[in-house]
Amino acid sequence: MRILFVGNEASLSLELMAYLTDLGEDWQVETVADGNAAMEMVANTPIDVVIAAPVLPDLTTATLLGQIRTLRPETSRIAMVDPEQAQRGPAARLLGVAHRFLSMPLMPEALLEAVTSLEELRELLDNPRLRSTIGRIEKLPSPPHLYLSLVHALEDNEGADANDIAKLVSADPAIAAKVLQLCNSAFFSGGRSIADLRTAVTRLGVATLRDLVLASEVFSVQTLSPEERNAMQQRALLSSRLAAKILPSTSAELGSTASLLADIGLLLPGVRDERAGPADDQDERPGHSEAGAYLLGLWGLPMPIIEAVAFQRHPQSSSLRSFWVTGAVHVATSLISGDPVDEEYLRRVGVLAKLPAWRDQADRLLGLAEEEA
Repeated sequence: MRILFVGNEASLSLELMAYLTDLGEDWQVETVADGNAAMEMVANTPIDVVIAAPVLPDLTTATLLGQIRTLRPETSRIAMVDPEQAQRGPAARLLGVAHRFLSMPLMPEALLEAVTSLEELRELLDNPRLRSTIGRIEKLPSPPHLYLSLVHALEDNEGADANDIAKLVSADPAIAAKVLQLCNSAFFSGGRSIADLRTAVTRLGVATLRDLVLASEVFSVQTLSPEERNAMQQRALLSSRLAAKILPSTSAELGSTASLLADIGLLLPGVRDERAGPADDQDERPGHSEAGAYLLGLWGLPMPIIEAVAFQRHPQSSSLRSFWVTGAVHVATSLISGDPVDEEYLRRVGVLAKLPAWRDQADRLLGLAEEEA
């Protein structure tokens, strides 16, 4: 394992360096002070993991990790965030290029957990059987182009106003109409009629509108009957709303999007619906969780979302030992679908006491959906 730290000495504690040294020869640690030196090293030498400080003397952390994604897409990219960043959440641009975020000061155990988890996920998605199944599909669902355009526009112009965003969405009349329909559903509008996209942006916020665009695009596929498509979309939207309530505001957007996409693997042919029951010994089809995670990886979505989709059914299989996006997606999708929640997992990560309140929130959302139907 070759790890490259990018940043000054203040980013790395003596305890951390001693810990890594004690892991033995299998872990080789390199350090450079700035982004350009890091890019030169990555260009000339395969690196397994790059860990970048919040502030670099020559480049932004997002620019560096984006360049490394181009140079070495197989390299795991970790961004360190200072306490202030951790409270307000990482910038949208950084979310698109970092696989994982670690708070400063960086604790040895947190680093080891993050690297182990990324390795595990890479092994899962590099499953030859899964690759073969997906590779036989003649036409994969297209990436959600409007959603990705919206994300990129917000990355390039963080000051984009409601008019800019509404104009982008209105360029696709079919999606715009679907977004307005969803905005006026009971669990989004709160009884207030929303008649135009600009009002939708203002009232709902960019994050919610972005998820509605994503839902409109993803569930427009023709592989399902209209009834199946509507049921799947409603389940996804309810799970998305619940996950956003479960997580703190800094992670709510990630949890919301991951829950929205949790069952996207069901849109692929030759995939097993894991909610239908355990696979028998003769069934070699991949489960919809890992198939969906693989598809999202092909689309280039952020790694926390991919990981949450992959481990949604079995969060204990993830090496991540804290309750974050994966845990919230597991709880949200299970409660909305009526599936059992892994209470042992919740006990292990210290949030089991919150489950009754989450059940109540899920029941309220399901009640709103029933009233609307």
